[in-house]
Amino acid sequence: MQDKKACVIIPTYNEAGNIERTVKQLQKIFKQVADWQMQILVVDDSSPDKTSDKVRTLQKEYSNLHLLINKTKDGLGSAYLKGMDYAFDKLQVEVVFEFDADLSHDPKKIPLFLAKIDEGYGLVIGSRYIPGGSIPRDWGLHRQFLSRGGNIVIKTILTNFSISDWTTGFRAITKETFQKISPEMREQRFSGYTFQIGFLYKAVQKKIKIAEVPFHFIDRTIGESKIGPEYIINSLIYLGKTRVLELIQTRIFKFLVVGSVAAGLQLVLLEVWRKLFSYQLANIFAIECAIIFNFILNNFWTFKDRKLKLKQVPLKFIQFNLTSAGSILIQLLVAFLGVTFIGIKEVLVLPIIHYLLDTGPIFSAVGIIIGMFWNFFAYNFFIWKKKK
Repeated sequence: MQDKKACVIIPTYNEAGNIERTVKQLQKIFKQVADWQMQILVVDDSSPDKTSDKVRTLQKEYSNLHLLINKTKDGLGSAYLKGMDYAFDKLQVEVVFEFDADLSHDPKKIPLFLAKIDEGYGLVIGSRYIPGGSIPRDWGLHRQFLSRGGNIVIKTILTNFSISDWTTGFRAITKETFQKISPEMREQRFSGYTFQIGFLYKAVQKKIKIAEVPFHFIDRTIGESKIGPEYIINSLIYLGKTRVLELIQTRIFKFLVVGSVAAGLQLVLLEVWRKLFSYQLANIFAIECAIIFNFILNNFWTFKDRKLKLKQVPLKFIQFNLTSAGSILIQLLVAFLGVTFIGIKEVLVLPIIHYLLDTGPIFSAVGIIIGMFWNFFAYNFFIWKKKK
């Protein structure tokens, strides 16, 4: 049986002082790896310190060492994408590793990563924040804060606490996982280390099977860290955009937007019609108009993925009115109780600008809010039922 192939991708920029030591350490570990044919691919962003020359010299000694040169410095994300394309297409590997040139990542963990891949995981990440993992003890408080605090912020913003280390750059990725995620990574053009957060988050969204392997992060001894203030800024911008876009795309958000617009329409119509009819009658007319508006917008936007066929509309509209009856009763009940026990009277709504409003619209607004909870349940499970 032919051995499977894996490639350790090392993006470099001015790593001439580290690359030889890193390559030789990896080659030692490769001798301990069974059932896998291991390759190394250095993706160099045309380093001024001639890192590529060091690699070419090493290639004379190691036939499994490959070099890919980018003409311009396009950042970590671009380097990894180009390297993975090359590894999967040209080298015909099944798994790629993300690995730092300065040996911050422990090469001894590579066999454990591959064992997880063999167990069926599509993405394996090296974690500093699970038992057995750690960060350097001599890190200053600001560096520890950026690392630990950054992970806490990411978990909180993304509301996902299943991953312990969101910013780790030590990873093993299968070809199947890469093919599922890479198109979106190219579209968004991730810059710098935000690539790591974005790739991992998309893997979570696509329900890729993810494993974590603990490792001790070792700080570089040669050269300077590539992480600067832009790392934090770009990451926060990405996280903010991600959450806002996700929120906008959720069904509950769309429902609330439609409901809020319909509620506004209802209150406006109520104020117009109560001058022509009694308050209760005007409230009924306004509610029905809001229901019609709700039905149309929910069908074409909120439940677009379950949109009704034309022949379904008449029956479903009747059902929609019936299921909305609960909301109507709630609103009428609130209005009735309010008028009966409190009465129609003026209320100082905004003391700062002394805005007066009578209690009629307030009763309706309270009824609308309560009724919306019932509406979402009814619409989701009765009118636009999920198809089996």
